[in-house]
Amino acid sequence: MRKRVASVWFPRLPSDRVLRARTLEIANDNRPFALVQHEKNTDRIYCLNHAAETQGLHRGMGLSDARAYCPELYSAAANPQEDARFLQSLARWSKRYCPWVGLDGTDGLVLNITGSVHLFGGEAEMLDDMRHRLARAGLTGRIAAANTRGAAWALTHYARKPDADITALPVAALRLDEKTDTALQRLGLRKISDLLALPRMTIARRFGPNVMLRLDQAMGTQDETIAPIGEAPHYAVRMTLPEPIGLSADVMAGTKRLLDQLCDKLKRQAMGARRLQLTMRRVDQGAQQIELRLAAPMRDAMRILPLFDRGIRTVDAGFGIDQLRLEATQVENLADAQITAATAARPDGLEDLITRLGNRIGLENIQRFLPADSHIPERSFQIVPAAYSTATGSWSTLRPRPLCLFPPEPIAASGARPPAQFRWRRMSLTTGRATGPERIAPEWWLPDDNWRSGVRDYWKVDTTQGRRLWLFYTPQNPNWFVQGEFP
Repeated sequence: MRKRVASVWFPRLPSDRVLRARTLEIANDNRPFALVQHEKNTDRIYCLNHAAETQGLHRGMGLSDARAYCPELYSAAANPQEDARFLQSLARWSKRYCPWVGLDGTDGLVLNITGSVHLFGGEAEMLDDMRHRLARAGLTGRIAAANTRGAAWALTHYARKPDADITALPVAALRLDEKTDTALQRLGLRKISDLLALPRMTIARRFGPNVMLRLDQAMGTQDETIAPIGEAPHYAVRMTLPEPIGLSADVMAGTKRLLDQLCDKLKRQAMGARRLQLTMRRVDQGAQQIELRLAAPMRDAMRILPLFDRGIRTVDAGFGIDQLRLEATQVENLADAQITAATAARPDGLEDLITRLGNRIGLENIQRFLPADSHIPERSFQIVPAAYSTATGSWSTLRPRPLCLFPPEPIAASGARPPAQFRWRRMSLTTGRATGPERIAPEWWLPDDNWRSGVRDYWKVDTTQGRRLWLFYTPQNPNWFVQGEFP
């Protein structure tokens, strides 16, 4: 059987990805749009849509120059990592045409369609189906098929017609680097047919073996392999029951068996589950799902199983459940840990508690304090979700800080020392002992309206009524404030 290879080139993959994912008015009105990447202190054009290209803009152009040519240009930041992930998803989609699909650079795919074209009624019908589906998805794709990978690549990138003669194409169609292409053109070798007419030894001696290798690969005298993309690991297990079940204990028992299988698979892959989804199919073809979000990557079935208990108790089994399916919809790396005496101190119980609470009120709503690198009291900490952070004990303060910190509340007082008596929150307080002052200067490199008044002299004041307050005085604009309270 004759080998056939299809090449798919997405000349505007980054901009197509952004425009199809966002409901921008420019996507509907076909307005000029550009993705911008910051390089060497300059914003440069990374990718353009068709409307921007017709305005004379090109890749590598400075954004300021592009706006001078095209004032109505829309722009957004480029994201090459997202583009790579999108190309991977397109490769998985392309497996509907053949199982042997590989990536071709950062903007193309290569498919070994040998033996699969008859499933679509012929090669032309298959390629037309590709073009139609890509166009409907909002993607610009150039598609061609040939006997070799090199010839298919040349047709998609340089031919005006998919069935053109590749010997009439420029030498750059051989996938040569820019330096070699320029050198060949300076010698008058502009087309592939010009290279074929010359002695092979002459070309190899002058330009190295790579030119002849690419030429042979395109003409089919040198084989070229296609490395298929690997299948991503799929973490899901399923159990079909011979008789329907409806009791919570039976569902928990079935879930335990699935969890054992799933955790074994996660352990072999050195992964941990972050999000699990249990699907229960009923005999009436209805299905109910329970989603469990974990505070940390886990693969311990005995720890995860009790977390499903609350959700399973709320399930309506109807006439019975005949199938269970458990899938880890989000996983993270979780390497094996050495068991030591310090293992007992691991916060497993805290993670389970965060998981239990988080599945009721949301994991993002359970937060913890982490130290921040600032001597300003309001900036000396940050609040982050507890499920996506690690507690740290690196809190370091030279002076004690109040447990309760609130926005400064003015009090009536005068002088640089704490007042003997003052009123705060409708309470008359008498100063018993005052410790200080501790002068804190504003961080001038960070703009903050609350600290524009200058330095503050902080005092720790113990009142005779039992209140232990944190007061400060502003010397440059004499005023007293209460900002915190000690326990």
